[in-house]
Amino acid sequence: MYPELHFAFPGKFTLLRDSRTDGSFLVHHFLSFYLRAGCKVCFLALVQSFSHYNMVAQKLGVSLTAAKERGQLVFLEGLKSCLDLVFGGEEQPGQPSPLQFISGSVSNLKDLFDFVRTSLTPADSDCWKGRVLLVDDLSVLLSLGAAPVDVLDFIHYCRMVVCSQLKGNVVVLVHGSEDSEDEENKLVLTSLCHHSNLILWVEGLATGFCKDVHGEIKIIKRLSLESTEQDVVQIYQYKIQDKNVAFFARGLSAAVL
Repeated sequence: MYPELHFAFPGKFTLLRDSRTDGSFLVHHFLSFYLRAGCKVCFLALVQSFSHYNMVAQKLGVSLTAAKERGQLVFLEGLKSCLDLVFGGEEQPGQPSPLQFISGSVSNLKDLFDFVRTSLTPADSDCWKGRVLLVDDLSVLLSLGAAPVDVLDFIHYCRMVVCSQLKGNVVVLVHGSEDSEDEENKLVLTSLCHHSNLILWVEGLATGFCKDVHGEIKIIKRLSLESTEQDVVQIYQYKIQDKNVAFFARGLSAAVL
């Protein structure tokens, strides 16, 4: 529903956020959608292993292994990169780790940005239909010691290259709760909300667990980032199924009808 509309307008920045629930299912949805659409995807997977994402993608009808082999998917496995840095794993000569900042040798995220730019820069023989940067989850960079200003600078430069220059899309997940005391995460989340073209906000039900309705998703479409035009807001409820996610208007789940 919503990503198909978004794909029709390249050069956009989408923020995925959640509260009182886990919005990671949106990451899997966008990843499989863009790969099926024939886009070149750079996926900064900072939370789970490649095998986890591949297992979920296979349920959605996409093989990440095949996408990597044909050069369509560039996958940064954050967990492995962190372990290699901490315990002295193998590094390619002259090529610092994209997460070099956690070693303390640098304080910014330039190496991570260079990784993204190099991964998505078109080659002469390129035939991909678009460029996409997908991040799961940006909050992890803060947990690893990156300063909020460096995280925001990183996203800014990614938007300039991917959205403005390459006319691609950037999709970023940031976990967060309105009740959280993590001021750095709140600062990053608030700033990204102001600069997003589209916000998908997943929330758990205020009434608690329900087997037929897993939560609500608020779709906030920013008509203009420069003007004072009113945002377009739509609210749906959803249920996560084994191989799909069902969306429906409030009170219209199959259990109610």
